[in-house]
Amino acid sequence: MLKSRMNWKLINQVVEHNKITELSESLSSSPLFAGLLLNRGLDTKEKAEAFLTPDESWIHDPFLLFDMDKVVERITTAIEAGEKIVVYGDYDADGVTSTSVLKETLEMLGAEVDFYIPNRFTDGYGPNVRVFEELIEEGAGLILTCDNGVSGHEAIQKANELGIDVIVTDHHELPETLPEAYGIIHPRHPAGAYPFGDLAGVGVAFKLATALLGEFPVELLDLVAIGTIADLVSLTGENRALVKQGLAVLKSSERIGLSALIKAAGVTQEAVTEETVGFALAPRLNAVGRLGEAKPAVELLTTFDEEEADSLATFINKKNEERQAYVAEITEEAFQMIADLTEEPSVYILARQNWHEGVLGIVASKVVEKTGKPALVLNIDETESYVKGSGRSISSYHLYESINEVRGLTTSFGGHHMAVGITLPMENIELLQEQLNLFWERQNNTSVAGIELSIDEKITLSEITIATIDEIDRLAPFGTGNPKPSFLIEHVSGQDIRKIGGNNAHLKMKAVDKETSLDVIGFQFGPVADEMNKDAEVSLVGKLSVNEWNGNKKPQLMLEDIAVEGLQIFDMRGTHISPTIWQEDACFVFFNKKIQEKQQTNIPAGSQVEFIENLAEASAVTTTKEKIVFVDCPNQTELVTEILRNTQAEKIIACFYSGDDSYLNGMPSRQQFGQLFKFAASHRDVDIRHKLKVLSDYLKIKENNLIFMINVFFEVGFVTIENGIMNFVENAPKSELSEAVVYKNRLEKIEAEKLLVYSHFAELETWLKAQLTNED
Repeated sequence: MLKSRMNWKLINQVVEHNKITELSESLSSSPLFAGLLLNRGLDTKEKAEAFLTPDESWIHDPFLLFDMDKVVERITTAIEAGEKIVVYGDYDADGVTSTSVLKETLEMLGAEVDFYIPNRFTDGYGPNVRVFEELIEEGAGLILTCDNGVSGHEAIQKANELGIDVIVTDHHELPETLPEAYGIIHPRHPAGAYPFGDLAGVGVAFKLATALLGEFPVELLDLVAIGTIADLVSLTGENRALVKQGLAVLKSSERIGLSALIKAAGVTQEAVTEETVGFALAPRLNAVGRLGEAKPAVELLTTFDEEEADSLATFINKKNEERQAYVAEITEEAFQMIADLTEEPSVYILARQNWHEGVLGIVASKVVEKTGKPALVLNIDETESYVKGSGRSISSYHLYESINEVRGLTTSFGGHHMAVGITLPMENIELLQEQLNLFWERQNNTSVAGIELSIDEKITLSEITIATIDEIDRLAPFGTGNPKPSFLIEHVSGQDIRKIGGNNAHLKMKAVDKETSLDVIGFQFGPVADEMNKDAEVSLVGKLSVNEWNGNKKPQLMLEDIAVEGLQIFDMRGTHISPTIWQEDACFVFFNKKIQEKQQTNIPAGSQVEFIENLAEASAVTTTKEKIVFVDCPNQTELVTEILRNTQAEKIIACFYSGDDSYLNGMPSRQQFGQLFKFAASHRDVDIRHKLKVLSDYLKIKENNLIFMINVFFEVGFVTIENGIMNFVENAPKSELSEAVVYKNRLEKIEAEKLLVYSHFAELETWLKAQLTNED
């Protein structure tokens, strides 16, 4: 058995079958597609068609935004008066696209315009008093923020004192008291009534651009699509319409900076989708701001110089590679810290010097994804006086509230349910850890740890076709509020399982059911290949996509999670003991004391070790370990049977190493026993300790067989052995060799090796499963 990484939750479909049929028939769609629409609350033909084909009616009048008239008038006056307007943006993808939209708009209107992107590390987020003073000293007559500003009270007040107006365009959470700006354009302004409150920062900037230009600036929609997708705002309502149109513009955009970036990312511009933006373009635009100055991102998006565009795209691509390297290094160190913990906390707090603060949120997300627990990943200041970083959480743990209860331990802190940014004194880490664990106990004592994975519908392999996927893609663009559907495929056979990619990090396999198969790709699921045996019965959760290669199209599943049903048995038999069996703790079973003693140092800490010599000891074995490793081969199969009948193993590693190869050497013939008898009767003081090989060569009997034969003779009294010297016993009583215990044990060992060591794996697997279920 292999448990799923996440907690699977099938979306509650309280939908009558006839409702699905009715909607399916009215839309001439498949029942599967109708079910997806119903899950999204699109329960009538009218609602469904409106969602599938958003039009201009979805785009609201920008003058419905509070303060828009006032702001347009002030900006128009500034342009006419030749005032220098500075666009003050933000260092993420939403911020740089917002800045680019306003910069281009103001330039089209003939304004004297400049822009400033704060540095994450020296300026911090949002309006900065020192920076505002410098901008005003350099001649700024009007400051226009985008994707920030509603919490910039101090800097805005300073600008007011210096006689300079500040206009805020923002979409972030509103504070209880708004700053005293000249105007605040915000879709959720408390004095406004804008119909859609989930615009991204670039969406708000676009509304201002539309109001200033007096027309709908289609050419700016490529930037709107990128910023909106990157900022993970809801892709419903007006955002859906903006992004859908924006992606169409992006596919044919003549913006040379974007074309250069798309090329650097290895993407075809005509094939750009929201996934391309989310996984290829946005991370690159974010990378420059994560590692330093984000100004080059705005320059790339607004340049008219092809040479500059190529140079900036190359630079940004390199920054993204640096970001990836930082993430990989810190992630590895973070997981090693977790492995070294002596106690398992409910919430991880991982802190170390020289961790780049710009990527710690990404690392925290990776920790949460793999462990299913909330995590704070923090950099320790060089002076070791404070730590600073980011946290990510799971749906059942409100990370913001847990820290907010003890925010007195922090220097600065902000965020929401699932993500936080935090700075605190170094000496407060231990106390914060205690408080977060206590919060977990109070709030999560009945919750299941782990990330919840929502599943839209169950689907069979036979239902998955190119036509099915094309139909599902009518729901795009996918994102927050309109996620790409996740499907559950149950009880199929996993075949052609292998690792692919750099460091074998990824998984590729086929899901097979009768005559139907489906390619499955699992990014970062490479280790799972070691946990699956051939033809394992699996259940899969993933998103459907089309793999196109050389003009051929095939459906595939992009894996989100996997579970392997029932008992897993792995064939690790060979001519030596594989070192991979020692990779994790288990119940290790030995039948040979010398082998146990030799391998003792390889056994992982926390493991259970059992040495078994007889049926009574085998019957007494109990274990809570999910994995049992049979290291070596017993003298009789009944010992394995007894062990398995008293355990509930989910995974069995069949190593069954045998050093003497009884099965291959076989049982000596009566003729060979006769040869040895004649030799022993005619020789005295035979040194079997030092001359055994000589005797083996002389009699033409294998050494292992010769040792066995001598032991049989010794047991029945035909010979004596003292200090390695063998002598024949004259007039020894007649005995049947087959009655000797050594002889009987040899027969049992041959049969044990025949089944446990040399049988086909399918035969061994069937036998082991039968023992575990007490079947004969």
